[in-house]
Amino acid sequence: MRLGDVFKRNNVAVRGKGQRLVVFAHGLGCDQRVWEAVAARLDADYRLALFDYVGSGRSDRAAYDPARYASVADYARDLTEVVDALGGPPPVLVGHSISAAVGVVASVARPALFERMVLLAPSPRYLDDLPDYVGGFQPADIAAVLDLMDRNFLGWSTSFAGFVAKEPRVIDVMTDFLSASDPRATRRFAEMTFNIDIRGLLPEVPVPSLIVQCRNDAVAPESVGELMHRLMPRSTYELVDVVGHCPHLSDPRSIAGLVHRFIQEGP
Repeated sequence: MRLGDVFKRNNVAVRGKGQRLVVFAHGLGCDQRVWEAVAARLDADYRLALFDYVGSGRSDRAAYDPARYASVADYARDLTEVVDALGGPPPVLVGHSISAAVGVVASVARPALFERMVLLAPSPRYLDDLPDYVGGFQPADIAAVLDLMDRNFLGWSTSFAGFVAKEPRVIDVMTDFLSASDPRATRRFAEMTFNIDIRGLLPEVPVPSLIVQCRNDAVAPESVGELMHRLMPRSTYELVDVVGHCPHLSDPRSIAGLVHRFIQEGP
């Protein structure tokens, strides 16, 4: 696929003054604008690339095909094509929530794709696998979420925003993102997200990875971040004093600082 086609498909935007490249990947129901407060604190030191998954933001909506975007591997393929189109040495990936899983899949498939990864509020599996694994959700919980999305998408947007965020300001921001997203693509993306299981890939992640976990995260409990840290041989674990699932919105200054320090540890 030609560079221009990839850039149009995923609405790739490149900014910043530095040499080392950082790629930001957004979570469910959002788009690249969710990174603005973090990116603004990093673009003096790095070259930044932001993009929208197909079906999100200002991506090429004509490129969306439910059959083509049915699994985390499908989104990992697009992420890989974005990185290839950007060119240059392997970048640092900063991925939030489901994008952490997308990054893991992409990095295992192409070990030299990234220099290192920052995984914000990640989870390898959202469904409980009792008695040994608590992901935070039961099948009935997921069915209820998807049913609400089908019946009342705007109602789901408000409800889910209050579930993932705790501060009123962040809830409002997330509600705006979710309610403006494409209902068909977001619903499909949500179903894929809540049914992932990438636990088996974690020991194969080849690059240094910073796992950033939040307190009282209803989507990704602290135990899943701790599990990822145990299973990923080159990982570092950081529990931040941020409540909820959206640390890049709740405390962008701290997240930008973590990203900067982690990048500076590498070559």
